[in-house]
Parts: sequence; C-alpha cells; structure tokens
Amino acid sequence: MKKRWLHLLLTGVLSVTILSACGGSEETTGDTETEPEATETETTDTEEQATDQEQYVIGATQIVEHPSLDAAYQGFKDALADQGFVEGENVTYDFQNAQNDQNNTTTIANNFVAEGVDLIFANSTPSAQAALQASTDIPIVFTSVTDAVSAGLIEDIDTPSDLVTGVMDLHPDAIELTVDFIAEYFPGSSVGMVYNSGEQNSVSQIEAVEEAAADTDLEIITRSVSNSAEVQQATESLIGDADLIYIITDNTVVSALESVVDVANNQEMPLVVGEPDSLERGGFATFGIDYYTIGYRTGEMAAEILSGEKTPADIPVEYPEDMQLIINREAAEAQGVDIHEDWDAEAEFINE
Repeated sequence: MKKRWLHLLLTGVLSVTILSACGGSEETTGDTETEPEATETETTDTEEQATDQEQYVIGATQIVEHPSLDAAYQGFKDALADQGFVEGENVTYDFQNAQNDQNNTTTIANNFVAEGVDLIFANSTPSAQAALQASTDIPIVFTSVTDAVSAGLIEDIDTPSDLVTGVMDLHPDAIELTVDFIAEYFPGSSVGMVYNSGEQNSVSQIEAVEEAAADTDLEIITRSVSNSAEVQQATESLIGDADLIYIITDNTVVSALESVVDVANNQEMPLVVGEPDSLERGGFATFGIDYYTIGYRTGEMAAEILSGEKTPADIPVEYPEDMQLIINREAAEAQGVDIHEDWDAEAEFINE
C-alpha cells in the first residue's frame, strides 16, 4: 500500500515537471510567433488602404457590336481612365450587348437599375431610350444617338435633362452636305437607301434625307429591314431601281455592311456612307465624324458626374465638333467612280 502511494506521488511530481517544461516551451513558441502576427496586422492595414479609394460600377449597354460603336465605347473608357477612373482599380464595367434586339435593351437597363450601378453608358438610341425608361435616379450618358430630341431623351437641345446627357453622332449639317454632294457629282440619280424602320435614329435620318433632296433632281428609294439577316436581300432589290446607294448610321444595316459593299462593287454602284468606319469597310465617300472622339467626350462628361462636380442637368447635350469629307480611293475604283480634281482640295483620302 505504501509502495503504491509512493509510486503515485512520484508519478504526480513527474507530471508537474513535464507540464512545467511544456509551459516554458509554449512561452518560447509564442515569442517567436510575435513577428508573423505583426506582419499579418500590416497586411490587413494595407488592404484597408487599398479599399479606401471609392469604387464605381458602370453599366455599359450597346445595341450591337460594330466598329463605330466599339470605337465610341473605347473612347469613353479612355477618357474616364485619363480622369482617374481606371478599370480594374476603382472602376468595374458591366458591358452588355443587346445583339440588335430592342427587347434586350430593356432587360439590360432594368438589370442595371436593380443592381444599383453608379452610372449607365448608353451606346445607341435604343440603348439610351431603354435606360431612361428604367432609371429614376441613376445618371445616364449616351453617345451614337442621332437625334436626342426626336428619340425623347431631351425636350430640346438647349434644355438639359436632370437624368441624361451625352454627345450625338450626327452633325446637324451632315445629311444636307451629303445630299448636296450626291446631287452635284451624281445629278439625276436614284438613291437607294436601306434602313431599319424600327430604329428612331434611322427614321429621323431618312426624313432628313428626303427633306434635303426635295429641292434637287434626286429620287430617294427606300427599303426597310427588321434585322441584319434581311440586309443583303433588301440591297439586292435596289438593283435596277437605284443608281447609287446611301447608307446612313443605321445600326442594323451597318452591322451587315459587307453585304451592301458586295452589291455595290459587283454592280458598280457608288456607296455613300454615314461615318468613317463604314468608309474603311468599303464605302466610297462620307461626311463623317470620329466615333472614338464622341465617345471620349462622353467619357469626360461621365467623369464630371461620378466625381460629383456636375450632374446631367449641368451638362447640355452636344453635337460632334468636327466633320470632314473623306473618300476611299480603292472603293471608288471598285464602284466605278471617277475621282474629281476638286475633291483633292476638299477631301481627305484613305487607301491612297
């Protein structure tokens, strides 16, 4: 019994000794871990500093992808970056392509409002109309809109809206100058035009062309389409009826412009277009604007709004500043057009 008691006593003493040694070991380990804990705290501080900068989400809605609209979107992002709103740092873009379906523009706009984006960039007339219909307080900046008044985006050009502003893509003199150009160098021509009658942007341009041509000897012949798959057939239906083709800044037709160019080249029908990107794709002449430039200006407007310096009501809608007669020499040759000497002084040439 005494031996058992003695054995238990010795075992207890030994256990205390071992526990004391372990306790000392834990203290030592704690000392060596002090530095990593400080490093962990430093990392947290750095992360907090990185998130101190205000973050913005911009919803970008575009009716369809084609070079002109894509250039405008790039200009928009570049302008914002130049003003300190940099993608991946303090700005996230939610880009949505409506695939040339106006129902999709409504869905996209409603989703942006539900998500609570900080600003909507609307790249085309249908996109801007849908955004304005959906938003009650999210600011909207647009471009690639031909007539903001007839599209219902603003009441008149001199009265800013509380919610929306932007830069239009048609200089007020562009259509009149284009019609005068056709009347002077292709007198008596029948001018074939293909457009989407569901786009307010296009309807207003067709009306402007018909009005400008009323005092000339030109005849305007129109064909309407509802989607890009119909463009080739509509253009081919102009063969025999039209001497020349004039394609305005219609998103549906421009997205399928190659089919128009094929007809123009095969039939040697001069193809006049509404903007420089269509010229580079095979049109022969345009009084055009630079879509990158109007997108850039729209981005500058967006920067002023996001920074809190201004609201849309402080920024009137603008027309593009610059316009230039541009001629594609290769396309002119393919379409049987003789280059006039007086164009050398007036026009800028590409594909020399």
